[in-house]
Amino acid sequence: MEKRWVYNQEAPAEVVEQLAENLKISSTLAGILCQRGICTYQEAKHYFRPSLSDLHDPFLMKGMDKAVNRLNEALHKSEKILIYGDYDVDGTTSVALMYGFLRGYTHQIDFYIPDRYTEGYGVSQQGVDWAAEHGFTLIICLDCGIKSADKVTYAIEKGIDFIICDHHLPDEDVPQAVAVLDPKQVDCPYPFKELSGCGVGFKLIQAFCMQNDIDQEEAYKLLDLVVVSIAADIVPITGENRILAHFGLRHLNGPQPMRPGLEALKELAAINYDMDISSIVFGFAPRINAAGRMGDAKNSVRMLLAQTKEDAFRMADIINESNKARRTKDTDITKEALQMIEEDDFLKSANSTVLFKKDWHKGVIGIVASRCIEKYYRPTIILTQSNGKASGSARSVHGFNVHNAIESCSDLLEQFGGHMYAAGLTMPVENVPAFRERFEEVVSNTITEEQKIPQIQIDGKIKLNQITRNFYNIIRQMEPFGPGNMGPVFVSECVYDTGSVRVVGDSHLKLRLTQDGFYSIDAIGFGLSDYYHTISKGIPFDVCYTVEENIYRGAISLQLRIRDIRVK
Repeated sequence: MEKRWVYNQEAPAEVVEQLAENLKISSTLAGILCQRGICTYQEAKHYFRPSLSDLHDPFLMKGMDKAVNRLNEALHKSEKILIYGDYDVDGTTSVALMYGFLRGYTHQIDFYIPDRYTEGYGVSQQGVDWAAEHGFTLIICLDCGIKSADKVTYAIEKGIDFIICDHHLPDEDVPQAVAVLDPKQVDCPYPFKELSGCGVGFKLIQAFCMQNDIDQEEAYKLLDLVVVSIAADIVPITGENRILAHFGLRHLNGPQPMRPGLEALKELAAINYDMDISSIVFGFAPRINAAGRMGDAKNSVRMLLAQTKEDAFRMADIINESNKARRTKDTDITKEALQMIEEDDFLKSANSTVLFKKDWHKGVIGIVASRCIEKYYRPTIILTQSNGKASGSARSVHGFNVHNAIESCSDLLEQFGGHMYAAGLTMPVENVPAFRERFEEVVSNTITEEQKIPQIQIDGKIKLNQITRNFYNIIRQMEPFGPGNMGPVFVSECVYDTGSVRVVGDSHLKLRLTQDGFYSIDAIGFGLSDYYHTISKGIPFDVCYTVEENIYRGAISLQLRIRDIRVK
């Protein structure tokens, strides 16, 4: 698939040179920092040396004082508190965070995760009824609730108060909870708007500690869960999230014992190196998510809360089996979905994909939507039948707001919500054809030609001989990498393979690249075997890549991970 190489805008040369001089680094690296808004020595100091003292005062968040006061009242009166969260990674880590912390202050506490299939996303009437039947008078809702105004009103009628900790965009109708903690509220003065749901829950705990003269270290012990939520929910790793992620990773990789549930996941994922954002995304997140996709998300919470290695591994084994079942389902459904597109002339040439099949497994349709985008790069919605309705997941392409496009079809829907790049929706089954037609019309009228081509964001052009151990060590200090702070991508022009190019695995290229007749470096290009015959002829080409370490038989060397190739 063709890709656009998009170069980040260069900062003024005098700013770059001044920063390079102040930091004693190359102009190339100083330029990358400036592109990320780090243009002064002081900004670089905060970037390279994150500090917990730079976290914002939690009481800057609208409603925080009310939330802490209501929580204190509930604890003082020994009220029954229910911790309620979503069934994804952000939701389950949020529940484990809040429940695990508060059970140190009360025994009158339990947690609740709605069933993906019978209750759906967000606060459910079934969940409120369960809370009422069991005598709960306060629900702390995490990673959901901002769009559940009707359910919160229903709960109030049953004598149950709500504290909502959410990070999704609110509707005009904000729930009448005791406190709504969501930095995305238009009148919330909190300086950082991109916390995960678990991050908002952490701020509540932080505020609770401050008000009750509890050492902040008690809150910081929970950052292992916060970083898992940040990585899995793909929130920007900038500002406060960068600080939380940095110290969360330090907690995971530090000398202190890892939380038993996460230790079990690490072993099951065969991660035998220091954790980073990528290893959480690919090693932890699918397994934690699988519990809610294929069975009971409460198993993820139980694993995260396990206090012994034996209990943790028992729950992790259950979750791992769910993940294996998930992989089988998503492979089969993806194959079926791609075949449906291939066999339909309209779908092959459309600007969007909307597919519906009533017996597809609801737990994997979001994954299938992402897989379809890998083949057909365009906004995609995969729908299945659930509780008599067509229910599904949407995924988008770079720069296109799929949530807004769905909102333009809201008269055909019963429920929808989400973000710019991912959303969920529900509609009557009979509305699917009309929705498909309308959605295609909206996308066709709003998507640009550039948005139809996957892009690679490039930080700059360099020569291969600039890639030294010192150069790489400074790049490593820019971690943790993720949205808003991706690992730098470079372009080197007119390079050659030294004659060692070969295909490894099914479709990967292994090369050794040289430029200007000297200096060579190993490189790997996953899924790029189509270039083998051209490159093996000695034809020069341009390459874009990231720099990484390769460990082979105990030897550590630098190599390039190739993102794309352009033949001269």
